[in-house]
Parts: sequence; structure tokens; C-alpha cells
Amino acid sequence: RTYSSTETEGQLLNSFVQYFGDSLGKKIKRMPLIEETVLPGDSLLTLPVVIIGNGPSGICLSYLLSGYRPYLSPEAIHPNPILHTKLEEARHLSIVDQDLEYLSEGLEGRSSNPVAVLFDTLLHPDADFGYDYPPVLHWKLEQHNYIPHIVLGKGPPGGAWHSMEGSMLTISFGDWMELPGLSFKEWAASKRRNIKNDRVMPEEIACYYKHYVKVMGLQKNFRDNVYITSVSKLYRGKDDEGRSQRNEDISTQHLEMDDGQKSLTKRNWEVRGYQRAADGSHVPFCLFAENVALATGTFDSPGRLQVEGEDFPFVLHSMADFGAAISKGKLRGKADPVLIVGAGLTAADAVLCAYNNNIPVIHVFRRRVTDTSLIFKQLPKKLYPEYHKVYHMMCTQSHTVDSNQHSAYTSFPEHNVLSFKPEMKCVLQSASGLKKILKFSIALVLIGSHPNLFFLKDQGHSIGHHSNQPITCKGNPIEIDPYTYECTKEANLFALGPLVGDNFVRFLKGGALGIARCLAIRQKKKHELIESGDGGGDGVP
Repeated sequence: RTYSSTETEGQLLNSFVQYFGDSLGKKIKRMPLIEETVLPGDSLLTLPVVIIGNGPSGICLSYLLSGYRPYLSPEAIHPNPILHTKLEEARHLSIVDQDLEYLSEGLEGRSSNPVAVLFDTLLHPDADFGYDYPPVLHWKLEQHNYIPHIVLGKGPPGGAWHSMEGSMLTISFGDWMELPGLSFKEWAASKRRNIKNDRVMPEEIACYYKHYVKVMGLQKNFRDNVYITSVSKLYRGKDDEGRSQRNEDISTQHLEMDDGQKSLTKRNWEVRGYQRAADGSHVPFCLFAENVALATGTFDSPGRLQVEGEDFPFVLHSMADFGAAISKGKLRGKADPVLIVGAGLTAADAVLCAYNNNIPVIHVFRRRVTDTSLIFKQLPKKLYPEYHKVYHMMCTQSHTVDSNQHSAYTSFPEHNVLSFKPEMKCVLQSASGLKKILKFSIALVLIGSHPNLFFLKDQGHSIGHHSNQPITCKGNPIEIDPYTYECTKEANLFALGPLVGDNFVRFLKGGALGIARCLAIRQKKKHELIESGDGGGDGVP
């Protein structure tokens, strides 16, 4: 849509809810308009689920909440005989309707979340052993299992994949990046895209995710150009002060329908933000949600060294900025090298980018080259030759070797950056305490990224494994129930993907499965209460 500057908040939110009214088979009485003066007790729209983030995590969750259900394929035999026996026991049930703890018991994989390992082995059996077995699942669309939801994202469906450096290959195979029900290879072939490698470029993946939302009929649940400013819990007040933490923050609301019936929903969360209109203006909105699912990923805030001079304009923190500097010719004719800080894959991408553009590199990182936790140690040489080329240079072209011999690249293992100076100099310190001053043309700090959960209370610090610390994918992911993905420290708040430690698309799909099962069970109990005529909401799980 194209929004006029005079479009009101109510008109914008009307577009949010048009579909939901139809889905519920009822016409909602009140328009979903909220002003600052509106009291929480007024009859306003409460959605069962609001998903924040429209990357692969949010897309996959929307797919399952839209009623798509995975079943064991008639002819399928899983290579794990114990798992296959369990699947046969309830072949008539979808995986969403089965005991995920029972199915995932004893499975091992490259995720610490058991449901992620389970769903991955059903979609990619024995993938870690080099096999290319087809999925043992087939999918059915069951409309009666639809749970009304909305997916809010800053850009088009695909999330951060649309802003990644387009010239680099993904770390995962294309098949591992695909979402349920649509083969990436078949999609690529249908688009006449020339996929020469099992690994593909981010722009291909971004295009696939955007197409996936359309072809699966999910677009009615997605809103682009949406920026969340706050997600806050609603409180009843003093009457609930003696209740347990799980129940004290819950507010219950009945939505009046035209035929006089009531639908039991719980107004647990208030979600505020704005949608950026075509003319650049901001159209504010406020929604109430029974459940909120965090699917924002960790690409929001680049990691920082927190050292003096890091805010100088010649110190960059993203591959996109580095690529822009190269394309604008800012590094052309520069005698001084580029300083790259970091020992992960993004830093390796930057080294390759500079190397391919004949730009000399100084590569600084804290770890030893023999450190077993370096990502290069986990990548097979045949599949990732370019990264092993970087790793080989890190090991063999150190500053301790004759620097004239390797003028195009010099590594500084076990060094920390102490400060950046205005004359484009950097102060390094070795593990032994020796300091060095190096001159550079531009600095690129690539030491990972962190989620930006500023819209949550205390920026979400209270919901991690380590309380009162920032959420990070590796060091402090959000603490969840391993089978429902509900935050253990905050009821009706769910998280999946990198926020819970699943960085790879292969494994984030398990989060969608766990959440979908949890919400389906609660939805069923809610309907049973409504059908029994019990209008009281306090006991609804």
C-alpha cells in the first residue's frame, strides 16, 4: 500500500485486522484504534500471537501457525530405527500433535535444543554424516488449525538476508537454508537461476524467502517496514499482588462479537511501534497480544570493542559499509593497509574481499591460530576452500615472519586493540604486553553481532540464562523451556532462532515446531472452555 500523510493510526491498524476478523468468522465490533487516553479496560483488538521479526524464524513459525502440518510420509523410512519406530506408533498424527520430548529423546546433533535436532533429522536425515536423504515428512494444510497471528518486520520477508553482503557464499548448503514445503533446488530451477554450487549467495536466499511467503499464502499475515518501539506486560494492579509470578501479570479480555458470543482471549502484552509510510512519515500503532514470539535474530547491533577512538568515521563495523567504501573508490591508491579485527567468518569474508580487490590487509585477532574453537576448525576443506585459504594465511603469514615477504596480508594473532588514533593509527597489545602502533587506511571491526532488544523491559537482560546481562547467541541466549520455547522467566513470551542459540536456519525451524505445538494445545483448551460455557478466564493456561 501507499500511505498518505494524513492516514490515521486507526486506518493503518484496520489493515492489520481485516484478515483476522474474517479468519475468526466474526466481525469485530470495535476498530483497533488506540490513543494515549484510551484505558486498558476498553474493548480493543487482542491478537493471539504477534511475531516480531520476519526472517526465516518468523516465516517458519507463521507457516505452522497458518495450519500447515507435517506427517510421516507413507513410504518413508528414517535411517534411525529407534526414531522410526516412535514415528510409526503415531503415524496418523501430525508431528505437531505428538510428544516432542518423547520423539527427541536420545537424538544428538549440532544444536543444544532437542526439538531443533528432532525437526532437523526429520527434514534432513543424517545430514551431518554427508548423506542427502529426502525428508521423511509430507505437509498438509489444515485450515482448522490456523491460529490468527501477525508477523512484523523492518524490511521484506527474509529479514537480515536482504542486507547481507551479496558477493559471498553462505556457510550452509542451499538445501539447509530452505523452509518446509518448498525445495530450494526446485525453486531455483523454476526461476532458471544458475546455481553452480551447493552453497549459494545471500541474495538468492533472500529472494527464496520472499517468494516462500507468497507461494505459501502467508503474505496476509506479514507487515513490512514496521519498527517496534516497546513490548510491555500489562498488569491488573493491586488485586494480583499476592499471585504467583506466572499469573500476576496477565490481563484477561473478552472480544464482543456481533452475534453476542464471546471469544476468550488474554491481553498479556502491549506492542507499540510505527510503520514507515511511502512518503517517509511514521504511522504509529498499538496492538494487544496474548502471546509474543521473538524472532529478531542477532544481526541488529554489531559487536564493538569499546575502546577509545572506535567512533571515528574511518572505523567501520559491517561488511556493507566496507563494500560501499570499496565501490566508491575510497581505498583506491591508498598505500596503507586495511585493518580487519576478528577471527570469525565475516572477518574472513572481509579478508577475501580486500584480497580480491588488491587491498593489503592487517588482520588482528585475540585467539591463537591453534585454538580449537576457531570456526575454521569445524569446516571441511573441500567444501570451504576459500575460508581455509584465509586460515592458512592466518597461520603462515604472521607478523613474526618477514613482513616484506607477505605485504598483501599480515596477521597479528593473540593481539588486542587498545585504541584508535585520529591520524589513522591503531595501538595493539600482544599477549605478552608488548605494544605496537600501526597505520591503516580504514579499520573494520567484525567481532560478531548482538540482538537489539531495546523494546523489552531492561532490554531483555532479565530473560537470559545469566540475569542482568545482555542477550547474546553464544554466551547468554534467552532461557527457554526446551520443548515449548516459552521463556522460563516470562510467561506467554516465546523466542526462537539465534536468540536461543540456533544460528543456523537448519535448526531454527525446531523452535517454530515447539511454539506451534504449545500454542495449539492452549488453543484447544481455550475452545473447550468456551464450548463448555465457562466464561471465566483466570484458569485458562
